[in-house]
Amino acid sequence: MRSNENTKREIKDIIIADAVLIIAFSLTLSGGIFGLSRGSPFGFAVLIPAVALGVSLSFILHELMHKFVAQHYGAIAGFRTSYNGLIVTLLTGAFGFLLGIPGATMIYTNNFTKRENGIVSLAGPLTNFVVFGIFVGLLFALNPLPGSYLGYAINLTIFISILLAFFNMLPIYPLDGSKVLSWNKEVYFITMGTIFVLMLAFRVINIVDVIFMIGIAIFFSLFYRNMM
Repeated sequence: MRSNENTKREIKDIIIADAVLIIAFSLTLSGGIFGLSRGSPFGFAVLIPAVALGVSLSFILHELMHKFVAQHYGAIAGFRTSYNGLIVTLLTGAFGFLLGIPGATMIYTNNFTKRENGIVSLAGPLTNFVVFGIFVGLLFALNPLPGSYLGYAINLTIFISILLAFFNMLPIYPLDGSKVLSWNKEVYFITMGTIFVLMLAFRVINIVDVIFMIGIAIFFSLFYRNMM
């Protein structure tokens, strides 16, 4: 009975977190509420399906892979929302930039080795690699017309997946990168270097974005520590 209750709560939590991220990301792309007020609400509505594709695949699969790999090593794991984090996510999206901290996969174990913790942490960003690779393949296979909605949705998913991998691999606690780096420096730098090269190749990010994301990561770290 307890297991069913936990499963139901986890499903509810991850759906809420995903929905909040979709709305906040769509608001950010629209320039926040001020940009939205100058444009058409229809444009915001049109964004949502493409954003939902990219966010849901990148975020939900990332968190589930943490869970499944942790369970493989004998841990108890499940996604939990942070309601304060949901508020921060929505508020920042409303002002045209995104601090996406709606929750995380919580892992309960006393038996993890440093290696196991590193592998569990790496599983999420590697899942984003898979999503990235599939959609790059789709981009070349389907060759959508320039300016088409299909092309926009595919490119947005490519952008979100690799961006999420990069953010989570930053070596700032409690992000995945800090645990991977603690486990194996070679694995960390190979993974982060590959992500960075892919982002440059696909023009996903520039130096200003990198600095901004590091600032977000530091804020997230302080937010997380204060919540513990």
